[in-house]
Amino acid sequence: MSQKGELYLIGFGPGSHDHLTFRAKKAIEQANVVVGYRTYIELVADLLEGKEIISTGMTEEIDRARSAVERAQKGDRVALVSSGDVGIYGMAGLVFEILSDMKWTPEGSDFSVEVIPGITALSAVSSLVGASLTHDFVAVSLSDLLTPWPVIEKRLHAAGQGDFVVALYNPQSKRRNWQLQKAQDVLLTYKKPDTPVAVVKSAYREGQRVVLTTLDQMAQAEVGMLTTILIGNDSTFRYLDFLITPRGYSGKYDLDSGEILHKGIDRPGLSLNRPPDFNVLKQQN
Repeated sequence: MSQKGELYLIGFGPGSHDHLTFRAKKAIEQANVVVGYRTYIELVADLLEGKEIISTGMTEEIDRARSAVERAQKGDRVALVSSGDVGIYGMAGLVFEILSDMKWTPEGSDFSVEVIPGITALSAVSSLVGASLTHDFVAVSLSDLLTPWPVIEKRLHAAGQGDFVVALYNPQSKRRNWQLQKAQDVLLTYKKPDTPVAVVKSAYREGQRVVLTTLDQMAQAEVGMLTTILIGNDSTFRYLDFLITPRGYSGKYDLDSGEILHKGIDRPGLSLNRPPDFNVLKQQN
């Protein structure tokens, strides 16, 4: 091919087409070559008719990334697909490491690169259990295949000490069967035993399962590589089958009237149920 190549790094969300963005779908349609992990390819197989497919196994990420870059260099329109968001524990980072090594630049290169975001696991999981991520949160992967465990443990301590809501990716596999218990022990140093926890397998996919439990019981739940775990902060509470992490409105406003409860703040917020008085705002500024 003599045309300039195109490389699309695509996050297609949890796997359901209802959560595939318009841009991601269009980019897949435009591509003539699709590269991805076999399981991910299967999730979007009905969109790939007539396209060349390059699929590899779980530990062959470098091969996938290099294949995608090489085909784009040759002038192909290449879609490198990943579930969730391609830039969150996804393939985008590895591809950009390769691009950096080869001194690729957008100007004057023989192919372009576009990163297309998708709904990541923590967003999908949170939507199934209400509003658990409404305040500050962190994500930590418990996989120590690429990150040494002491580094992971240090981050868990920081997350616990900071009273963040914590999302755990890659919590457990058949070979990694002790890290989740260790993470529970670390977080119990800072969080209450009855802190609400959501354990969600295969969000928005076949086999979806949602279990609500508590931090002291978390490690006893059935957990695998398709599971994402959300652990609340000190204010997270369970209501019916939902986990809610308050943003702080009820501490500042009367939720019935919208009136400000505490006047001793630098600048009052706006009422929740009436338009702002811009003359008052101008005086405050």
